[in-house]
Amino acid sequence: MWVKELTVIQFKNYEEASLTFAPGVNAFTGDNGAGKTNLLDALHYLSLCKSYFNPIDSQQIRQGADFFVVQGVFEKEGQDDLLACSLKRNQKKQFKRNKKDYQRLADHIGAYPLVMISPNDALIISEGSEERRKFIDNVISQTDNQYLDDLIRYNKYLQSRNTLLKQQAQTRTYDDVLLSIYDEQLCEVGEKIYQKRKAFIAPFIAIFNKHYQYLTGNHETVGLSYESPVSQGSFKELLAAALPKDRILERTTVGIHKDDLSFSIHDLSLKKFGSQGQQKSFLIALKLAQYSFLCMEKGFKPLLLLDDIFDKLDDKRTRKLMQMVSEDDFGQIFITDTSAKRMRQVFEEIAVPVRVFEIADGQLL
Repeated sequence: MWVKELTVIQFKNYEEASLTFAPGVNAFTGDNGAGKTNLLDALHYLSLCKSYFNPIDSQQIRQGADFFVVQGVFEKEGQDDLLACSLKRNQKKQFKRNKKDYQRLADHIGAYPLVMISPNDALIISEGSEERRKFIDNVISQTDNQYLDDLIRYNKYLQSRNTLLKQQAQTRTYDDVLLSIYDEQLCEVGEKIYQKRKAFIAPFIAIFNKHYQYLTGNHETVGLSYESPVSQGSFKELLAAALPKDRILERTTVGIHKDDLSFSIHDLSLKKFGSQGQQKSFLIALKLAQYSFLCMEKGFKPLLLLDDIFDKLDDKRTRKLMQMVSEDDFGQIFITDTSAKRMRQVFEEIAVPVRVFEIADGQLL
């Protein structure tokens, strides 16, 4: 699978731009703020129906405009597919494949898989467990549509249970029958999600370790593990034991919405003791493992998007990364950098052709 063409209209800082890509490495270069990352985000829209950086669709519309359109031609299994995402102010987002609307956007997720590596990924390490759950959910959702449906159901049941706990705290009346119904619903779908996350993590850790050791030359020991309250026993029993606490706090305190990933380096917390370079290498290995996992599950190569990848990586790790992603294991690659000269030089050194697009103020030069 690869992207042949991309067109953006009134999208972020672009009035209009059309690009024709190479099936291998494509680089967007220009000063900070030129619009390089916006083109990566346009590709992210076509793959996952949303921005990688901003969940509010209307904020992707160019200032002063009333709509945006992102359109791309993807070749997959010898067939060209035209994907289009558009939004008019105060209207519902439209997503089409070959000019036909999707009934549910969830049906598109995973059909054209993509992995983005960006400075924003630092949040996976620095922020709370929600960011790490998002990472797990993003990987599994692109391989399992039912998983996405289960997540939506779980969050709906969780919201209903939390609303009931708040109401009961305010009225001092307790409807144990209704609470038990919510508990049953939460446990049924929560157990499914837990089992899928658990099944995913074991092969994923092995892939992650391989990528990290390649990047760092086997000089560092890192750890990655999955932690879930549900691993401690029956979800239903955990809910029952936590009920007094839940009633005081007016929210559900146990469940798969508390799951987390633990990151370590030399048996110490990566967040507290990892250098910026080590944290960046960890995140890149995490995302490359996501890529390898998707490739294994889907049977074809996803898109790989590398945003500002050279920041905080030394030359040795940068060269190793470029060598790795340019090999046969990886398909089409999109990369951003401030220097066109550096892009050409890096890929010339490893004898890999690259198509460079120079950008300034939302325009192709």
